[in-house]
Amino acid sequence: MQDSGPLYGCATVAALYRSAFKAFAHREALVGDDVRLSYGELEGRCHRMARYFLSIGLRRQDGIGVLAGNRVDAMAAIIAAQLLGLRYTALHPLGSAEDQAFVLRDASIKALVVDTPRHGERGATLASLGIVEHVLTLGPAGFGTDLAAASASMEDGDFPLEVQAGDVFKISYTGGTTGKPKGVVHHHRTAVTMAMQQLACWEWPDQVRFLATTPISHAAGAAILPTFLRGGTVYFLDKYDAPRFLEAVARHRITCTFLVPSQIYGLLDFPGLERHDLSSLHRIWYGAAPMAPARLAEALGKIGQVFGQIYGQAEAPMTVTYLRADEHDPGRPHLMGSCGRPIPGNEVRLLDARLREVPPGEIGELCVRGPLVMSGYLNRPEETDKAFAGDWLHTGDMARRDAEGYLYLVDRAKDMIISGGFNVYSSEVENCLALHPAVAMSAVIGVPHAKWGEAVTALVVLKPDASVSEQALIDFVTERKGVVCAPKSVSFEPELPLTSLGKLDKKTLRARYWSGQARLVS
Repeated sequence: MQDSGPLYGCATVAALYRSAFKAFAHREALVGDDVRLSYGELEGRCHRMARYFLSIGLRRQDGIGVLAGNRVDAMAAIIAAQLLGLRYTALHPLGSAEDQAFVLRDASIKALVVDTPRHGERGATLASLGIVEHVLTLGPAGFGTDLAAASASMEDGDFPLEVQAGDVFKISYTGGTTGKPKGVVHHHRTAVTMAMQQLACWEWPDQVRFLATTPISHAAGAAILPTFLRGGTVYFLDKYDAPRFLEAVARHRITCTFLVPSQIYGLLDFPGLERHDLSSLHRIWYGAAPMAPARLAEALGKIGQVFGQIYGQAEAPMTVTYLRADEHDPGRPHLMGSCGRPIPGNEVRLLDARLREVPPGEIGELCVRGPLVMSGYLNRPEETDKAFAGDWLHTGDMARRDAEGYLYLVDRAKDMIISGGFNVYSSEVENCLALHPAVAMSAVIGVPHAKWGEAVTALVVLKPDASVSEQALIDFVTERKGVVCAPKSVSFEPELPLTSLGKLDKKTLRARYWSGQARLVS
């Protein structure tokens, strides 16, 4: 007997979108840019765009790139591409022109869709390079073809879906060791697995009104398909700030959203937060970076027990582990530092350098296998082999597991500081500093030191109107974590650099201290 072939074929992203369009045709699907579309209206717009893609010669598994913000027409273009089985690649909205051009070449992008009101200047630059055959704009521009106008006369009815489960669904780009981004290849298996795990294990409200505050090219985009499969509505916030977020939640009675820790910290420090109506919020999912347990406890007090923590990475997106809302329990404070337990369907182990599983309580590299895992890095066979050593995806995250199976991220392997021969995990020092009432946020890095090799250094942002001395913070950490973990110096900063995804940009911080060094260890 066999379990392969069409009889046992798995679903595709295209089929899942179509099922949502048919099931909820008259419900509201997307709200943004002063546009409100029902599922039926969105489906028609996607079909017109898809037929235009066909008219210019795009065919299944051709590459399409999108440079766009959180915009209704951008989402329609992405779904249209997926209905045709095109290989979708999002260009980083804040990436450099050099990196974006590299991605267009590396992924063999045949058509580029540009959100001209937000990225027109960059789009014109990329168009002038002649890398792609077709440049399509979302609105009139001095270059390319206006996709909305060109597709307006196309038929909006159904067409046969030719997408195959074995097709590449998406190529996502992440940082590379050579300085160039590397393409993470995902087949439909990954996207369908992620959506099913989200639906099964995340706690969804009865009425789903999801506010997309981070770019749809990244984490927020991963929540759109499961929202649609539940017949919910997605609201777009193109640029996040605390006042706009609070206003949108109250006006649209938002029931769920995704935030990164730095956004949550900004809400907690926002003057008059208690005067804003957040009563509709059933769930705030957070991830992309660890959240300081002390600030998480503060969030539970100020906002409520509405938080669900997700853990994943580009190579195994969004649903490796999950910490439920009820597990954000002040009565079990140790769980505030956990990223939860593995989601069913994922096999997760903590391995040492010899690929042996470490005992509970000891630190190992978090490794994953299962249908969520990427297919490999595009055009990078050596890096793929390294990432898959021993038939595991090596995440580069160091973690420990307790007796109940909860996982605790300790640090990125590359962020570990070796000071005087001792391993210092920067996140543990950052979490300790977050306990101090004057500290809003911190970043802890190692800097070159003649005696210690690397000196633990803290860069600290204080809460509004708070003050504390450098020595007081050093003593604070020394008392709680010991002298090895204590910063040798503290630098007070007005703000810390963040990536476009809201993560601490430690690469930029390290550059202050490591420029001119032959290597980034000492």
